[in-house]
Amino acid sequence: MLSNTLLTALNDQIKHELYSAYFYLSMSAYCDAHHMPGAASWLKVQAQEEQAHALKFFAYIQERGAAVTLQAIDQPPTTFGSLLEIFEQVQKHEAFVTSLINGLYELALKENDYPTQIMLQWFISEQVEEENTSAQIVDMLRMVGPQGQALFMADAQLGRRAQG
Repeated sequence: MLSNTLLTALNDQIKHELYSAYFYLSMSAYCDAHHMPGAASWLKVQAQEEQAHALKFFAYIQERGAAVTLQAIDQPPTTFGSLLEIFEQVQKHEAFVTSLINGLYELALKENDYPTQIMLQWFISEQVEEENTSAQIVDMLRMVGPQGQALFMADAQLGRRAQG
């Protein structure tokens, strides 16, 4: 059985994961409106992935016989800067999500909740991948610069990410 403290934290994480989806979807809309279809596609796939993460937490809470409590999701920003600035925000956001997952794991350790610790291992590994991917994209965008053919090719490369 989940403690009330851990249940509250897991329900909060659902909100954070859904906000992440909303945040990336807003970035996708911005990129689409600013003629960056590859980045728009990449960010839309990322939004779908974040929604799937929320549903993993949702299912886990239910599997443990507890109640899911959905919370209001804040409106994400609607304007962003350059493609580099967008992915710098992605990188920063993923680092924030990592800190949230790490906090959940620390709480599960404190509560001696072994099933939750095991479930969170997947998310810990996922966040290593998320931070690495965003760092690679930021590095690529810094290399290609803010305009020209290289940026066009970088956007096309981002568009190659498969739909999840």
